[in-house]
Amino acid sequence: MVRAGADDDVYVRTDRLEPFLRSIDSSKPQFIGQAGRGNTEDFGLLSLEFDENFCMGGPGVIMSRETLRRVAPHIPSCLKNLYSTHEDVEVGRCVQKFAGIPCTWNYEMQSILHHNSSGYRAFSGTLKSKEVHNAITLHPIKQPAFMYRLHAYMLGLSAQELRQHSLLLHRDIAMATSLLQLPQINKNLAPGVPIFPQDENNIDYLGDHNVLGATPDLNRHRPRTLDELIQWDFIAKSLYSSQHPNPKRRMESSIKEGLSDVIREIMEHINNFSRQRGRMIEFRELLYGYMRVNSMYGQDLILDLLLVYKKYRGKKMTVPVRRHLYIQRSFTEIRVREITAQIMPSQASVNQAEHVSSVGITKQPRDPATSFDRISHRVKTLFNELERLTDSIGSNLKEKENKDRVVFILPLSGRSETFKRFLRNFEEVALRQEDQRTDLLVALYVEAPESSELITQLLNLRARYPGSRINYLPLTGNFSRGVALDRAIRSSYCASDDIIFFIDVDMIFTVQSIDRIRLNVIRGRQIYLPIVFSEYDPQMMGWQAETQIVMQGSMGGYTSLKNFALPLLPENFSLPYRITDENGYFRQFGYGLAGMYKADLQRPDLKGFSTDITGWGLEDVVFIENVIALNHRGNQRLVAIADGRWDPLRMRTSGASLNPKPSSSTVTGPSSTAHIPTIPPAVNGVEELIIFRAPDPSLVHIFHPIQCDTNLEEAQYKMCLGTKANTLGSLRTLDVQFSHSPALLIFGRSQGRASA
Repeated sequence: MVRAGADDDVYVRTDRLEPFLRSIDSSKPQFIGQAGRGNTEDFGLLSLEFDENFCMGGPGVIMSRETLRRVAPHIPSCLKNLYSTHEDVEVGRCVQKFAGIPCTWNYEMQSILHHNSSGYRAFSGTLKSKEVHNAITLHPIKQPAFMYRLHAYMLGLSAQELRQHSLLLHRDIAMATSLLQLPQINKNLAPGVPIFPQDENNIDYLGDHNVLGATPDLNRHRPRTLDELIQWDFIAKSLYSSQHPNPKRRMESSIKEGLSDVIREIMEHINNFSRQRGRMIEFRELLYGYMRVNSMYGQDLILDLLLVYKKYRGKKMTVPVRRHLYIQRSFTEIRVREITAQIMPSQASVNQAEHVSSVGITKQPRDPATSFDRISHRVKTLFNELERLTDSIGSNLKEKENKDRVVFILPLSGRSETFKRFLRNFEEVALRQEDQRTDLLVALYVEAPESSELITQLLNLRARYPGSRINYLPLTGNFSRGVALDRAIRSSYCASDDIIFFIDVDMIFTVQSIDRIRLNVIRGRQIYLPIVFSEYDPQMMGWQAETQIVMQGSMGGYTSLKNFALPLLPENFSLPYRITDENGYFRQFGYGLAGMYKADLQRPDLKGFSTDITGWGLEDVVFIENVIALNHRGNQRLVAIADGRWDPLRMRTSGASLNPKPSSSTVTGPSSTAHIPTIPPAVNGVEELIIFRAPDPSLVHIFHPIQCDTNLEEAQYKMCLGTKANTLGSLRTLDVQFSHSPALLIFGRSQGRASA
């Protein structure tokens, strides 16, 4: 029998505590815990000799049956002879005196029964650390919210372990069936006794065994053509990729986090038997690596690590070593969540809980041909189901009577022919549809030569639809997109509960575009920045100027002139635009198109759009940087919880308002519990705004000639030149143009010799 005790602010992993206690011999005197000698304030006041210690009571103390048998009769004597006010010190003194054993002088106990010395801010940062992963107890957890957070994280780790165990079982079954020479099509242990009793139409389906049971191998995917070859990305100080628009770039935070997770798990695996082998290996640095993602199986990694080998048994040594690792992070079964709430996310209040239900993917029985065909069939079925899910969400949205109003804000100066196309697009998509609740607000610079014609076009459209809300805001001075957006936002044409969507006059859009705006904008929580498809320069494709028709009929219903004139008016804006690598590209670096609630945009800590920038571009980049900085400030919410300035559990249970009036009382420290505000004052009581980005094929930027003004600021001018270069044409088109032009080849060779 073994007894364990701890404080009430400790988190215990009972799944690990039980096997640890069972491994202890209770017939021997054992006094196990994290050894301590007091902090600097208690130095010299605990009456401890230089070789005496005590087990810290916070993270937990473990006593064997023999220890209790020796100490129990002498507890009254220990209580009459107390030398300090610390109970764990006195327990350790009593055990030392009557059981004859000290607390375990074991460095490993710091990671088994872990005590964080950060005080009230303990475990308020990231939980992805080896101390949290290896510990049995974690102390101290001073706030209930942190206890919930830590428990949710541990449940996630348990789910990850279960998925890994399921994956290993699939591989064991695959190996056993191979050794038993069971047929691949009909896998039965005996007649009428299948290995997998449930098929893919059942909710208890265990996943596609042909994929999950595949043996880990870097050559699991065997390309049949050059296009199927998966390229590797090179990892060093920067990330090098042949498939990315920016071949050399900084490593994204998600990739950094993933690599940290992989390295941590690998080091835990390497050091599993370090005690038996008498050595410890520590990670120092990632020298270089390679990475690729196989959409069927998972992520492949080749890492070259710099490690430190520490041998502490026998001949002690510390040696730097390099280790070359081949790693596969396999995908597990596919899981899909379908939103079943009647209220769409854009109408839901911030504190409303999400109602979701897990559903399985219904698939039809298939003829098991080759492994690749089976996988292709599953992927196609998945996309069909996702398309059905999207259609159902769209139908529910159309049936809804009270949609949030979407206000298109369009900064404009001149461009009458392009504006005529935009108005036709808006009329067909927004005005002719029933109950679209979509408005148009044009921030118009009236000093431009074509301003009177633009106003006439706008007024004519409003006259044809008297019930519509089509307005314009006259502006003067030099064109500035930031000023135009700022004035439009502050105008009375937009209500605080409206969804604002900033758009460009060169864009074409569909009904699905408006639906996606409503679906992806969440009040107080999320803004939507779609990645639009940008059309290439038609002249670079070698098309004729006046006669060649580019987009017509099967190409989607759009017609376009192939010179520096503007594209012709589309025949039908409801038809989808054909998305190909030769037609254009998804512009990942642009943030000009954005959707959000006006109430979120007017938050005082967001600062809105910069009005100091004139001319083309850069205002969207500054705005996104402000949102990211706001999110970083929002991360201080954990610190506010730790300091006692915010209690999210009280807000959730009491239904407190998200914007309470400031209280005259001030919480001076973590010990103050009266009048704890439900909103952290350090972050103004609001959630961080998540930036949601995704390609939207229904938003297309029609090509137009780009003229970069040399009077622009240097950063704006470089961005303009970069955009102009990207819209010239695809890499294949540019290669054909360059390789078939003797003049360009001669110029390229001369530049190469000059640089050499």
